[in-house]
Amino acid sequence: MTFEHADVRTSSKPWGSHDLTPWNRSGNSETAIGEVMFDRAETQAPDPALLLKLLFTKQKLSIQVHPDDAFAQTMGMANGKTEAWYVLSAEDGAQVAIGLKQPLTQPELRSAIADGSIADLVKWQAAEVGDVFFIPAGTIHAIGAGLVIAEIQQRSDTTFRLFDHGRSRELHIDQAVAVADLGPAKPDKTPTYLTVERMKLVSCAFFVLERIDLPPGSNWELQAQRETWALVTAGDATMGSMRAGVGDAFFAEADQAVIKVGRNGLTILLAYADSASQPGLLRDLDDRRSDLAIHDLMQAGLSSRKPTSLPLRSMEGHL
Repeated sequence: MTFEHADVRTSSKPWGSHDLTPWNRSGNSETAIGEVMFDRAETQAPDPALLLKLLFTKQKLSIQVHPDDAFAQTMGMANGKTEAWYVLSAEDGAQVAIGLKQPLTQPELRSAIADGSIADLVKWQAAEVGDVFFIPAGTIHAIGAGLVIAEIQQRSDTTFRLFDHGRSRELHIDQAVAVADLGPAKPDKTPTYLTVERMKLVSCAFFVLERIDLPPGSNWELQAQRETWALVTAGDATMGSMRAGVGDAFFAEADQAVIKVGRNGLTILLAYADSASQPGLLRDLDDRRSDLAIHDLMQAGLSSRKPTSLPLRSMEGHL
């Protein structure tokens, strides 16, 4: 039975930021922070299967790729790295790159890495607040400048760099060619509402990522059957006995906690180690039976909308 306020660990990066507000108070230091990672508060506990982090980009990140489980295990690692991104903040013109513009052969990819032309072969696309991107292992990808991104991933730091924008860090040509998918990325599935409050953003073999929007003054019970991470992205609440504000993260497993939502409502990203949505994850203690309103959403066609059209506090009637 576990319910914890997650600890915070920062990592300096050449592409990072000095200002992490409002998501974290560790900024404005002499060192640019690129990553804020969330850890179990119980330091003696085994490592969770998932890693939750925030990325702060003032420059483009390297073009990179991650191995899948099978390849990672041939290198003596426990698992590969599949991940998903949720855009929390985006400057005008911000972009991410996912997949290639066109299919390549392995020799063509090797040559493009060697001469740097891979930078012109990845497919860049606009990134705006509320966008969700799924990055399966093997997908060549990069994150552009001017973004704050919440990332949920398999717990692995194995990255094979293909291009680093002149930063002179090591490239991993052989490994990248061996693991990379050699064509355009598959289209992401459209996020869907599970209830009025719960939107499923991503589901895969390793995790489910949801966005949960709760109305002001309401009361809920979170029932975490499996490893679960929660990140507050808007509003405030009390989770169990702990205060929860923007940028706070929580870890739960085989436990439950009452959520008392503050006057500004509450939006959280919720990720858990499962391959399908958990139907009993969230219970309305006020018994307003709001889950029945999903029928109205579906009738209005809202269940197929992508979160790009839904700002964090967009559902005015339910927040």
